[in-house]
Amino acid sequence: MTESILVLGSGMAALGAHEVLNDAALAHVLVDKNPYPGGHTATFRHESGFVFDDGPHISFTSDERLQGLLAANVGGEFERIQAYVDNYWHGHLIKHPAQVNLHGLPEDLIVDCISDFVAAAAREVGPIENYEDWLIATFGPTFARTFPMVYGKKYHTTEAANMSIDWLGPRIYQPDLAEVLRGALSPSSPDVHYVDKFRYPSHGGFMSYLEPWCRRADLRLEHEVVSVDPAARTVSFRHGEALGYRDLLSSIPLPRLVPMIEGVPSDVVEASRRLACTTAVIVNIGVGRDDISPAQWRYFYDEDVFFTRTSFPHLFSPGTCPPGCGSVQVECYYSEKYRPLDRPAAECIQPVVDDLVRTGVLDESDEILFAEARVIPFANVIFDLERRAALETVHGFLEDVDVHWCGRYGDWEYSWTDEAFFSGERAAQRLLDR
Repeated sequence: MTESILVLGSGMAALGAHEVLNDAALAHVLVDKNPYPGGHTATFRHESGFVFDDGPHISFTSDERLQGLLAANVGGEFERIQAYVDNYWHGHLIKHPAQVNLHGLPEDLIVDCISDFVAAAAREVGPIENYEDWLIATFGPTFARTFPMVYGKKYHTTEAANMSIDWLGPRIYQPDLAEVLRGALSPSSPDVHYVDKFRYPSHGGFMSYLEPWCRRADLRLEHEVVSVDPAARTVSFRHGEALGYRDLLSSIPLPRLVPMIEGVPSDVVEASRRLACTTAVIVNIGVGRDDISPAQWRYFYDEDVFFTRTSFPHLFSPGTCPPGCGSVQVECYYSEKYRPLDRPAAECIQPVVDDLVRTGVLDESDEILFAEARVIPFANVIFDLERRAALETVHGFLEDVDVHWCGRYGDWEYSWTDEAFFSGERAAQRLLDR
């Protein structure tokens, strides 16, 4: 049994903590339950030549320090991509975001969207109780109910009326009337998506950014945590080993971490169970051509389309595919709380392929060279109306027992990949400041 700082996880947040602790020359150990490092930023490289990450990951931070760290980790070999994002709605391809790209949609729909937008702008905003209230107050009912409320239910698996607005930030663009009118009258519009340019390793998938950190760390794989004893300051693992710790920093999802802590009160366990997140079925498809999309990723608004979003890894880097081939990564969302997964993941492949053909992403004649389905139990945090109170209870308990947290599933926030790294750095810095 050793005694040092113990970091649970090996994804972006855990590696952010590792960098801070390493720079401070503090002994620390990283443990991960998987036989591979990276957590949700892991990459899977297949004999077929196709490379898929564990869900889509890119780096678009404006922080020059992190840009430099990532670039150094891949020897400067990375792609700089101008982002282009679009939407599919009932046979129409619409540049993203839709609110400033209405051109080409049915005339009556455009008129109603603009009329509502003008009325909403002139109306005094009343109490905003939830995400639905915010959408209608911001865009008017026609646009809100046609686009973001439909997509939001597919993505978050619950109604907009059951969601807070704590997660919004820059994620939904709020235009002025001139932008809405210009995007309705003209087929071209300025780029206003919050991702303008992004970076991605030229070879080996997103995990290439992380591998040098993993090699330098004292990283122990296949260490699945089964219990945490904050009084004895020990963590026990499924294979029978136990490690003592001076300080404990966890990126484990809170609903999994909390019940493993010795002496946790029942109300705290119940609060952790109220923290909702989506389960993603990721369907990865390799195709025998590379001209399958002009956009790096696409949102699908139609309720009867099986999936919610697609991304195209071959447009992140040609190193993710054999020459001349393309790839599609498809996201289908479920949740234990609101929309339980109702089939084995493999049974999602055929309906995904069928709807890729129906929506024009693929042709019936396309040669599918590779197909797989993977389940991600913790995909995105659901900002439902129970989240805030439940999270305060859980974080308060963790502070009481001196267990520190970081990352998307420790903070229980909507963190982008770069933000998860910063979360790990901040958590480690708090340890140093003590």
